[in-house]
Amino acid sequence: MAKITLDNLAHSYMPNPRGEEDYALKELNHDWVDGEAYALLGASGCGKSTLLNIISGLLQPSQGRILFDDVDVTAQPTAARNIAQVFQFPVVYDTMTVRDNLAFPLRNRGADADYVARRVQQIAAMIGMEAELNRKARGLTADAKQKISLGRGMVREDVNALLFDEPLTVIDPHMKWELRTQLKSLHNQFGHTMIYVTHDQTEALTFADKVVVMHDGRVVQIGTPEELFETPQHTFVGYFIGSPGMNVMPARIEGDQAYVNGTSLPLGRGYGPLSGKVEIGIRPEYARLSDSEGLPVNIRRVEDVGRHQIVRADCFGHDLNIIVDEGAGIGADMTRVSFDPARINVYADDWRVEGQATGRAA
Repeated sequence: MAKITLDNLAHSYMPNPRGEEDYALKELNHDWVDGEAYALLGASGCGKSTLLNIISGLLQPSQGRILFDDVDVTAQPTAARNIAQVFQFPVVYDTMTVRDNLAFPLRNRGADADYVARRVQQIAAMIGMEAELNRKARGLTADAKQKISLGRGMVREDVNALLFDEPLTVIDPHMKWELRTQLKSLHNQFGHTMIYVTHDQTEALTFADKVVVMHDGRVVQIGTPEELFETPQHTFVGYFIGSPGMNVMPARIEGDQAYVNGTSLPLGRGYGPLSGKVEIGIRPEYARLSDSEGLPVNIRRVEDVGRHQIVRADCFGHDLNIIVDEGAGIGADMTRVSFDPARINVYADDWRVEGQATGRAA
């Protein structure tokens, strides 16, 4: 297990990058705590896999350093970093049995035969492949092979970190849930530092202690699922986390009031003068339909998703989503929407602005 430090780290796939826009991974400075489980979450092309491959040693960064427990490993090859990595698509030895595939990392390091047998049996139970231990990997389905890859990544107990690059892509949905649960159980039992790359917010939020949200080559927020939901530090986090994501609307801010197209909304905090692109963000869960107060809305449709209803509306030409309790009536006179003032986030140029709790302007 190891603390992982990203020191002035950046990477460009161009030989002579001229500016920030040429960098697939923009400058990062972060410490990732020893023994925690992290998920790298973001859309395709945001830099997740680039960062993971730098940590593993498969890619040399254009600038900066990677440190494990304050030891610089930037120039060390993958084998010297004592990590295990599981890739998006299965990597197995087809001519070996499932048992021998799982045992390979341990035998390669000279582990005791009795320990190897016990550990292989334990991992096989975890991935649900005890009955296939004596079968050759050749001929197994893609999801079975990926389970072998996962097992081989998890079989060693002495690694500095376990790295997973979208490992459940080829796994069927039911098995995905079971394997995520098993990975979380493994982490709780052994305390490995784990880094899990995914574009699926459900995978990230159910697996990780901390979620690292990436956008356009940057880490825009590191936080718990609750922090990402309640106080998104960037509008992308608000958009990407949640279903539906956070509503974002242009606004003018004066003290503890927001003005949307001239209509005033109270805020839970006070703000000083803001420049640039100023917006407010509100989760659909904290918006309420009304017949008398708030912003005017035009309801386009209502989607019943079982546990609640999602109202798709238009407000001054901007899309607005509102979550309404299952079975709650939505009358024809409900043509306005109000927001919980304490739940409104304020943004300037996409970054969250912290207001003053007193209600006085900063």
